[in-house]
Amino acid sequence: MKDQKTDCRKIQYKKVTFEHKLFVIGQITNGQISVNYASKKYDISRSSLNYWIKKYATLDQNIKSMSKDKTIAKLKKKIEELEFIKDFQQDVIADMEIITGTDLSKKFLPKTLAKEITKKKTNRLK
Repeated sequence: MKDQKTDCRKIQYKKVTFEHKLFVIGQITNGQISVNYASKKYDISRSSLNYWIKKYATLDQNIKSMSKDKTIAKLKKKIEELEFIKDFQQDVIADMEIITGTDLSKKFLPKTLAKEITKKKTNRLK
């Protein structure tokens, strides 16, 4: 018996969006799935997946690092806000101690904060 001739044309693969590529690469690099499993699950050749990982893995890391920079900027802004609130509260406590004549900060606050408040009191009295 003679085998039937098989078609030798190149297999046409479907086009994959950039977002889908990053999604699949993210799953592979995070260790959620393996390259073999991703190949079977998404019907993508392993060589294509390995090529995408080489090409886009650094891009994905850059995107993550940009989000880290944004997070750092947000945290710095929050620190500034909290320092402003702390200074305001220390000013209020210093004014209260000047008006009442009692040292509440030494009794109820940590030593470092009490020292800061006493410095503010002395500066206000000058």
